[in-house]
Amino acid sequence: MLRDPSLIPLSHQHQHALALCVRIERAEVRGEDDLRAWRQEIDQIFAQEIRYHFAAEEAVLFPRARQFDALIALVEELAAEHSVLRKDFGEAGAGTLDRDQLRDFARRLSTHIRKEERRLFEEMQRLLSVDELKELGGQIEEALKAVDASCLLPNERTKLRPKVEG
Repeated sequence: MLRDPSLIPLSHQHQHALALCVRIERAEVRGEDDLRAWRQEIDQIFAQEIRYHFAAEEAVLFPRARQFDALIALVEELAAEHSVLRKDFGEAGAGTLDRDQLRDFARRLSTHIRKEERRLFEEMQRLLSVDELKELGGQIEEALKAVDASCLLPNERTKLRPKVEG
């Protein structure tokens, strides 16, 4: 299903986060310096975008979705995942996320995003009228006003590199 314009700002942020996940999954973390660079990038992305994204979903999207009995369990699951992901982002910021946790984090974040896109967003588009979606979109835009519009680029250690044959 084509994404309704009301949800596109959240979907764009999902694309940014999925790109991060792909880069982590493909990365060869060669040592502590690489791991430190990943932690810093994850912390920066959380500070500049994800924390506002989670807040917008929790303040605007999730309450609206909870009005539908069919979505209550899904929303509760997604909210619980936000808590786990916040812990992951916090560990990255504290410098305690290790190599295995980094990969687990990327899988968790990717799975979470795909669940929101494929299940929650699709159902919201099916259940809400055009006018209700438009109103929701305005509320989402307002909730995301604090997001830093600058483009986050990978640093030298976190950009994709060719694999080194062993």
